[in-house]
Amino acid sequence: MPYISKIGAVFFQLVLPETDRTVRGSEPIDKQIEICLECDREFDSIQVFQTLSNLDVNYLIPKRVSSSERDVLEQMEEDDQEVAVEPASVHVASGSHPMRLLYVPSTSGEGTSVFATNLRVGPEKAETFCQRYSRRWQIESEYKSIKGDFLAKTSSKDYRVRLFYFVFAVLLYNIWRLTDFLLKAGVGGEMDYAPVLTAGECVELVDSSLIPHD
Repeated sequence: MPYISKIGAVFFQLVLPETDRTVRGSEPIDKQIEICLECDREFDSIQVFQTLSNLDVNYLIPKRVSSSERDVLEQMEEDDQEVAVEPASVHVASGSHPMRLLYVPSTSGEGTSVFATNLRVGPEKAETFCQRYSRRWQIESEYKSIKGDFLAKTSSKDYRVRLFYFVFAVLLYNIWRLTDFLLKAGVGGEMDYAPVLTAGECVELVDSSLIPHD
């Protein structure tokens, strides 16, 4: 499950790919988890790229198409090429690092999307790697659910109170999604995004457990 946060009108998603945990003999072996930060196109800036690199953060950010990207797109069209990976680099006052520009088919089915990343992604994996970005629509719907279904109203201006309310709302949201998942698993239901347990029903169940009845 991705970690979700929202600042202003911009969403972030930390994607943790599935990991393999196998046992050879009696010793468990964990594969390294690779964390990637996904940002909106508003963060398409070499200063942002370098700041993230300086913080040892991997990123995947859609690029605005400029003349250089347009040249690559034209060459891809001439070569009847659907996917391309072009090496690039960032050089600013705060440092430098190598990066890659990924040219992949748009998930809308029209045209080609361009992404910037500092991860080593080859042409054979570029399209699959970028498809994770299209799942970011869940972030907005999940945030709306947290705010609308679980976040308690308060007029307090104390940031500690407001932070507690928000963290508690996120906890309730996670309880809801986990309970819904376990219900689906228990009855052999389809593991799709649509819940079988509504947010309101979950709130009522938690409320009945926390508030003692007379």
